[in-house]
Amino acid sequence: MVLTPSCLKNLPQSKLTPEQLTKLLPRVNGLIIRSATKVNADLLAQAPQLKLVIRAGEGTDNIDKKACAAQGVKVANTPGANSNSAAEQAIALLFAVLRKTAQADASTKAGKWEKSKFSGQELWQRKVGIVGMGKIGQIFAKRIAGFEPQISYWDPFVTLDTYTKVESLADLFAQSDIVTIHLPLKEQTKNLITMKELSQLGPQAILINAARGGIVNEADLIAILKDKKIWGAGVDVFASEPLPADSPFLTLDNCVCTPHLGASTLQAQVRVGQMAVEQIKAFFLENKLINEVKA
Repeated sequence: MVLTPSCLKNLPQSKLTPEQLTKLLPRVNGLIIRSATKVNADLLAQAPQLKLVIRAGEGTDNIDKKACAAQGVKVANTPGANSNSAAEQAIALLFAVLRKTAQADASTKAGKWEKSKFSGQELWQRKVGIVGMGKIGQIFAKRIAGFEPQISYWDPFVTLDTYTKVESLADLFAQSDIVTIHLPLKEQTKNLITMKELSQLGPQAILINAARGGIVNEADLIAILKDKKIWGAGVDVFASEPLPADSPFLTLDNCVCTPHLGASTLQAQVRVGQMAVEQIKAFFLENKLINEVKA
């Protein structure tokens, strides 16, 4: 049995609750998940027939790959299927912060007309720093090219002639008006960006994170934003999701927060679903594993 939406037609809702998932796990051979489901040792213990877990997306930090390997469960993802949507979400956040769009919308709908309060900034010819120049970082750079930015990037594994490579994160932050993050969350990238890097930004600078929560030290970012040391931030991902009700992010008027929407477009979900189905067919019908992610 492969757990996909078609299996859920007799359930009261298409989104499984933890209790519904628990009931199905003993019969499941394949599992397709998004970011909210955590595949850990406890879940695996309830799924003795499980052979394959597919992350409908690229990041697999919500899957304990060592625990899967110990139980003989293969792990795969769907790389590239939602890369364009993730890049566009970062761009959407960027413009929302540049032009204070979210705050102006809330103010106007509250019956106010505070035009002078929401003076913004332009993207045209700004200095943009990209942290991580993989697929999503490259798409981001291509999409904003019409605004004639000066693009530089930091990535220890990628070298491109098209843009300027910077050897240290601190230097990238020091020379950028806008910094956008496009890295996976791994042990090497956890808390990669701290006060050391953030303090290099100027008062009109903007930070965008539509990659993964945990890459930026949240306490340091909140402190920078509270003190108005930078213009603002756009954050789609958090170390704890859903965002706790008492999170300081919810009190910041210079931070636009969204609930991990990077892959949430109609087009991306179709691409991700198609890729996952093809991987399921290849694995169970042809004994072929596509896009394996190892521990």
